[in-house]
This record gives sequence, structure tokens and C-alpha cells, in this order.
Amino acid sequence: MTSASETKTVSPEAFLEMVRTHDDRLRALAFRLLGDRDRMDDALQEAYLKAYRALPNFRAEAATGTWLYRIVYNTCVDEIRRSARANLVPVPEIDEPDLNSDPAAITFRGEELSTALANLNNVERALVLMVDAEGFSYEEAAQVLDLPIGTVASRLHRARGSLRRNLQDIRGER
Repeated sequence: MTSASETKTVSPEAFLEMVRTHDDRLRALAFRLLGDRDRMDDALQEAYLKAYRALPNFRAEAATGTWLYRIVYNTCVDEIRRSARANLVPVPEIDEPDLNSDPAAITFRGEELSTALANLNNVERALVLMVDAEGFSYEEAAQVLDLPIGTVASRLHRARGSLRRNLQDIRGER
């Protein structure tokens, strides 16, 4: 575990390497929350500056990636609140699964998923993205969102149900 006094000696180069290690995942979160590359870039620039300034106080109670994820998430939520507008969150097209090998597979276009995700609130969307898309554990998601693990589990369950209903509504299946 790194003490606060040790983090004060982190060089700018070491900080950049720490950011590079997690940048792809942080960009994915920011883009999916904000839905726009320019807004994503602005939010990441602001978040990385906040992280660099906060580095002397980082006590390594959480993993570095989780700490950075939380800063990026909070910065994106602040940006969403500032803009106070709904965004359609684009996601890349998803390859159709082989229905012969998995007959229970449900297929949908990326546009449908984007619309369904956009209809979730910020916390629900972040949970689905972190846990289901990025592979975060419930504990890691709880740290990022500053929620109890039980709350993460219940909100994620509710978000998955809402996402499923949103997709059914979009496809006219209800």
C-alpha cells in the first residue's frame, strides 16, 4: 500500500503512464455516458487534471483504476448536469451471434441498444456499462459510484430489467 507521502513524489511521467494504462476503459465510459467525442475529450481532460491535482492525497485505499474511474464518472455526471439535455448514447454495432449454436440468443442492432441505454438514468447506465460491458466486480462498481454493494446489486438488477423492457418496447415486442 502506498502512503500519501509516497504519492507526492510521483513524477508527471509516472502519472501519464498510470493514465495510459486505464485510458481505453475510461474513454469508453466517458463516451457512453456523454455520447459525443468532443464532450468526452473535454471531460477526460478535466478528469485527468483533477486526478493529477488529487494525486498527493491518493492513499491507495482503492485500486488506481477504480480511483480514476470514479473521477471520470463524476466529471461526466457533472457535465451531463451542466448540459441538462438527454443524449442518445451510441455504441458500436454488435456482431450477430450464431443462432444455431445459441438458439436463446437475443440479437439487436447497436442503435436499439443505444436508445435503450439512453433511457436509463446515469447510475443505472454506468452500472450496466461498468459491470456488464467492462467486467467490473460489484465491489469495484460500488467504490466508483460510492454506493453500498447491496445497492449496486439491486440497482443493477433493476437496470437490467429496464434495459430489457426498453429493448422490447423499441422492437415492438410488448
